[in-house]
Amino acid sequence: MKLGKHIFGVGAMTGISRIFGFIRDMLIARVLGAGRLSDIFFAAFKLPNLFRDLLGEGALSAIFIPMYTDLKKEDRFAKNVFSWLMVILLGITIIFEILMPLVVWILAPGFAEDPGKMELTVLISRIMFFYVIFVCGAAFLSAILNAFSKFLLAAFMPVLLNIMLIVALLLSAFFASETILYIMSGTVVLSGIIQFCILLSRIRHRHFGLHIIKPKWTPGIKSLFKRLGISIIGNGFYQITIIIGTLVASFQNGAVSWLYYSDRIIQLPFAMIGLAVGTVLMSSISNALAEKNMRSVYIQQNSSMRRSMMLIMPCMVGLFVLAEPIIKYLFEYGAWTAHSTHAVAVAIMIQVFVLPAMMISQIYSKTLYASQDVRTPVKTSMISLGVASILYLVAFPVIGYLAIPVGVVISGYLKNYLLGHACKKRGLIHTEPRTIRAIFLYSALSIIMGIILWQIPITNIWVLFIAIALFAILYLPTAYLIDKKI
Repeated sequence: MKLGKHIFGVGAMTGISRIFGFIRDMLIARVLGAGRLSDIFFAAFKLPNLFRDLLGEGALSAIFIPMYTDLKKEDRFAKNVFSWLMVILLGITIIFEILMPLVVWILAPGFAEDPGKMELTVLISRIMFFYVIFVCGAAFLSAILNAFSKFLLAAFMPVLLNIMLIVALLLSAFFASETILYIMSGTVVLSGIIQFCILLSRIRHRHFGLHIIKPKWTPGIKSLFKRLGISIIGNGFYQITIIIGTLVASFQNGAVSWLYYSDRIIQLPFAMIGLAVGTVLMSSISNALAEKNMRSVYIQQNSSMRRSMMLIMPCMVGLFVLAEPIIKYLFEYGAWTAHSTHAVAVAIMIQVFVLPAMMISQIYSKTLYASQDVRTPVKTSMISLGVASILYLVAFPVIGYLAIPVGVVISGYLKNYLLGHACKKRGLIHTEPRTIRAIFLYSALSIIMGIILWQIPITNIWVLFIAIALFAILYLPTAYLIDKKI
């Protein structure tokens, strides 16, 4: 497998998706504003996104791919999992359609104070919840394609959702305000159907033989759902930690928004590099472990470490140096103040230090998942997130909202240590001296470039873009030579 090529492809698709997502968010703000209609849309959209996170993209793929690979990509196992998944998703959808008024009241009790808002949210949520069946089904189909090292089509699917929503928002000028909500919710469901059909067509074209059968409760299915349940508990704990961070930050005026925007900036390079590495590595290491080829596992791990750190180190230094001008020239318009710019920039300058730990943790956790160890990644996540929550509560009275990025950084390195220790203990990882030397040189080169970048006066957005471009033009060829020569 050409690891670098696949990582670049998935990363590029993720970057394109984020760009279209940014355009989508700007159009939603323009069309719906920041009030009653946007509240209804985001509250309704939150539910299918939650189930996509819990059942779809990360958890199911991380558990299914190693088992599927270990069984030599057996068609019968894939059909059985697919059939059980569809039955479960249909059952969940029916339950939530019936209980939607209660669910919406639990998630957004304040909506009841605005006449008609709760009722409209329930209706839009009922329409949009059908997206759960198709997006989780599409995530499973993507996992099958990934198991066969077919990554690009699956990585393109989130782009499709954003493009369709952008088109719906552009057409919104011809409709009344509440009608726009129905169009957008229908577009979300339609995008899920199209994603599902495209991926299923691709799988059948490749003669993978996937279709729904009568579900059978086998030892393999029992093991898969047991592991999935453990993973869902871990993801649920992550959601709780986010809620705690938000609750703590809410005691300082403006802090929730500052942290939202800082996290969005930090997540961009991680999504483009870290998630791409994790997606590709999951499949390649699963194949190597199934063949009991540990040398191949180590080669792929070290290659992934060098490539990911080559890209993430300049991102870390660049975001630290340019945090304030990035926020200033992207957001400081209208009601956005210089105080908010500085507050977000300081949060970025702290939280950016977690990026290397997040990158290496992806490699450790995907290795453990590929070895069919679900408990260790979940356990380490629960420990590190628990520590983060404690840090939020203890440090907030002292440093205010900055307790959240500080907690993220400390817990991130704790998680990285725990995952690395578990991998080394089981002989699942071996870091080559070449890799250590490369990471040190990438770090030194990034710091030197950062010091030079610090001297450049950033006076407008064009100077900012030129400075970033020059940074990349000078850094990337040098880093590439380091990777080849060491």
